Amino acid sequence: MTTQDKPIEQAVIIYFNYKTESLDALHNLSDLLDQHLSEQNIGEFDGHDISKDLTDGALYMYGPSAEALFISIRPILKEVDFMTGAKAKLRFGPPERGVKEIIVDL
Repeated sequence: MTTQDKPIEQAVIIYFNYKTESLDALHNLSDLLDQHLSEQNIGEFDGHDISKDLTDGALYMYGPSAEALFISIRPILKEVDFMTGAKAKLRFGPPERGVKEIIVDL
């Protein structure tokens, strides 16, 4: 699959603490990110993981530029209470050993 005819090889993975009894806020954020990335045509939202006890989770996004993805979604994430203290891993290539990755605090 491609976005703007470029291969989707880079990723942004957001690790967050949740500690909320309902998944509504997480589902709302997931829907918002999915819609935003589709409208901006810079990547795709691939879903989320959440621990069984709802204490922490991760969001997964992929596209041709991890930096462009992160710049685009950062303002959205800053507006969400449970994103306080979250960390973003930007992976600059396919999920192979030796690919450059950086961790950014939100």
